[in-house]
Amino acid sequence: MLEVRDLKKSFGDLPVLRGVSLQMRKGDVTAIIGPSGGGKTTLLRCINFLEKADSGTLTFGGRSYDLGAIGKRDIAAIRMKTGFVFQSFNLFSNKTAVQNITEGLIIARKMPRDQANAIAMRALDQVGLRDRADHYPSQLSGGQQQRVAIARAVATSPEIIYFDEPTSALDPELIGEVLSVMRDLASSGMTMLVVTHEMRFAREVSSRVIFMENGSIVEQGESGPFFAAPREARTQAFLRTISAEK
Repeated sequence: MLEVRDLKKSFGDLPVLRGVSLQMRKGDVTAIIGPSGGGKTTLLRCINFLEKADSGTLTFGGRSYDLGAIGKRDIAAIRMKTGFVFQSFNLFSNKTAVQNITEGLIIARKMPRDQANAIAMRALDQVGLRDRADHYPSQLSGGQQQRVAIARAVATSPEIIYFDEPTSALDPELIGEVLSVMRDLASSGMTMLVVTHEMRFAREVSSRVIFMENGSIVEQGESGPFFAAPREARTQAFLRTISAEK
């Protein structure tokens, strides 16, 4: 359902993505791992048009797009079918949990308020926060705020959700509640592309893993073989380092 071919992106003279290609099928949960500064977040932002790629091709929903020249109308159409969960929650501080979810449904999708409220409440129920619907972000823990952000993404009925380090801004004791929601989403068949440092999630929940470094994909494959017997020496070294840090 999603294919990226030869995506390139530079910031000035600094190449950040050096011709990245990947494929995802419906229902895939793909984890992107690797050292900081390897281009993982930039890849996600280019795919969702938060950054403009220099070149490359995106195939989504049966149509192919030139990432270096895609127009605003096509970007808007693709975004209507995708969700994005940021590492820093990105909630409106002056709106309640339910209002943070209904805002996009009402404004961007022209949905009647009653319908938007009903969808938002179902989404909050899905992440275990129905009882916090009228709470403002300042009244919620970091884990709860991120669960609201996930509910906001789910409420749009996306074909795929992109997660950019969804637990990196959380205290360690709050990480589990967010990962639990993501596990439930994966079990429900949601297609997910997740940039993460949570190796347990990558190992136990994802169906595929991509290891990136220096703007390139070093290795990718099904999660079981990837962790059991990585082929590339650099992948092996990275996983050994991660294991030693635990």
